[in-house]
Amino acid sequence: MSEEIRSEAVSRRQALCALAAAVGFAVPATMLAAPEAEAQTIGMQRRHERRMDRHDRRQDRRVDRTERRLDRRLDRRTGITPQ
Repeated sequence: MSEEIRSEAVSRRQALCALAAAVGFAVPATMLAAPEAEAQTIGMQRRHERRMDRHDRRQDRRVDRTERRLDRRLDRRTGITPQ
């Protein structure tokens, strides 16, 4: 009982490391390494499909816009006027 009790302040780094370790042990490995989950309901599937369609259309517009821009630059450099 003659031992001296010392309390030390815990740094943020130590606290975050301890928290990360606790979460690492608590979360099953399958959840950490699981690939992108499939949609669970019909509505979620439709929403996912709409999102992917919007993404594809947006990407197509970006590609088309870049091609038009490059064509205009090439035309300016070569002196060809569009007809």
